[in-house]
Amino acid sequence: MAKLLHLQASPREGSYSTRVAAAFLDSYRRERPEDRVETLDLFQAEVPLFTAPEAKAKYAVMSGEKPRDKVDAAWRAVIQTIEHFKQFDKYVLSCPMWNFNVPYRLKQYLDVIVQPSLTFTYSSEKGYQGLVTGRPLMLILARGGIYPAGDPRQTFDFQETYLRSIFGFIGFSDIRVIRIEGTLQDQPEQIEAAVRRAIAAAIAAGLENST
Repeated sequence: MAKLLHLQASPREGSYSTRVAAAFLDSYRRERPEDRVETLDLFQAEVPLFTAPEAKAKYAVMSGEKPRDKVDAAWRAVIQTIEHFKQFDKYVLSCPMWNFNVPYRLKQYLDVIVQPSLTFTYSSEKGYQGLVTGRPLMLILARGGIYPAGDPRQTFDFQETYLRSIFGFIGFSDIRVIRIEGTLQDQPEQIEAAVRRAIAAAIAAGLENST
């Protein structure tokens, strides 16, 4: 039995990324009913803050020290969040583009889980190495615009580039992407056609990931 975590990064009902993720998960569940699938809605979850105590604890760890007192209590919440994240075998992230990047709650979550000695390590001999390895990640990304490769508009896409980079940094190498683009165009038929294509890709990916 495998465990799959769905990180939901949109607060909107009827969100395009959430709709496509639902199609993926329905397909996956039909093929692997024995697997455990959990959705973490980042706008409803209690994601720890990352303020001065947490930052102090992080730098203590980076210096080879142990966080103490109030700093230690703040760091325990970070560790619990990371331990929950790392217990899964497969991951799906459904995410809209906000201001060319990711929603702030997802950024907060990533700032919490990307931590030294827990999700990455560093040595002078090998440099940075991710510790969350050997697990697939599916990115389901919705964006109002279109950012084709080689087009000047591509330089505004800090959503996919950031997510590929940050998850790659902590060890993910099998990263696949389904995109729903052009959702702010005043062309409902084209938008729905794009959604249908993304849903079909998600269903196929759900079947593939269930094997």
